[in-house]
Amino acid sequence: MSDIEMSTAGTVAHTSSPMADAPGIPKLAIVVVTYKRQQLLAKLFDSFCTLTRTPWRIVIVDNEHSAETESMVADFARRTDGLWGVDAATPDAEGGVTRVVYAPQTDNLGGAGGFSAGVRRAWELGASWFWVMDDDVMVMPEGIERLEPWTHDHQVIQGSRLDSDGGAFYWQYHFIVPLGIPNPIAPAAFGPEGYRTMNTLCFEGGLFSRDVVAKIGLPDPRFFIYWDDTVYGYLASKVCEPIVVSDIILARTRDIPNWDIAGVRQLNGTSDMNRYHIMRNRGYMMKYFRAHGDYNRLLFGLGTAATFAKEIIRLLMVNRESLKTGVPSLIRGMRDARKIYRDATWEPMPPLES
Repeated sequence: MSDIEMSTAGTVAHTSSPMADAPGIPKLAIVVVTYKRQQLLAKLFDSFCTLTRTPWRIVIVDNEHSAETESMVADFARRTDGLWGVDAATPDAEGGVTRVVYAPQTDNLGGAGGFSAGVRRAWELGASWFWVMDDDVMVMPEGIERLEPWTHDHQVIQGSRLDSDGGAFYWQYHFIVPLGIPNPIAPAAFGPEGYRTMNTLCFEGGLFSRDVVAKIGLPDPRFFIYWDDTVYGYLASKVCEPIVVSDIILARTRDIPNWDIAGVRQLNGTSDMNRYHIMRNRGYMMKYFRAHGDYNRLLFGLGTAATFAKEIIRLLMVNRESLKTGVPSLIRGMRDARKIYRDATWEPMPPLES
């Protein structure tokens, strides 16, 4: 038994909300974004087949548009049709009854663009709920039934996750809006109610309703990667009360180099592409904050300085070999953020008609 399987087995009895006879989530679309990671995608597909509740649709956004991924998705569709049967009782808006939908993209849209395209596709098909994730995770068999009770009273739910080593994964669920940074000391423990309110979101397992998408629009593809889900959760918090719950719904399957901080937090390694977008996309973040009356130039500037300092620490402690290229990537991102600041033509993503 793997570390992840052992940890999962040890947490089933301790989750706060599932019942053995819990129903599924109505018209739930799982949206997966993948790019050149077929081995990880295969693990995710295998985990879908262990779900104890059946999703309405699974939309696979292929940012590579590769023949290999297309073939994998076709095989997976045949597998799920055999396992769950086609969905003749609730066909989608286009009359389709197959649960797996392949959504290839002509260009690599990044995670942000991929999730925007995937949520749009699921929206067009008529989905009522959107459960979004990357390809480097696997779902817990009881994932849907653990999330379902929370959907009665909440429209945005973030489940808890395991790290690739099977240990608990801490996620910074509280966002300090004036600074534009996650709160690094937000309490990790859940109270007896099994959840905490949040004002952010993670597209690694986040679940949200059609009503929320109608009000705040699709995820913004202009972010490409990084901060897109953070800002989407911020926008969702303007129209509802998002929550993060103690129930474990996912496990990561990709090991990422990290710096362990006192056994409580960790700082993961990243790439120069991420470093660039971490700084550049603060321009988009600022635009959204300004649009909602939450922008304070001085405090946001302090948050930008803190973000830059964090990335320098990440380079020194986790990615030292990338110092020569990493620092210029951060500086270039800051320069391009200023261009976004000054873009008078910028508009937020529009709401959708439900």
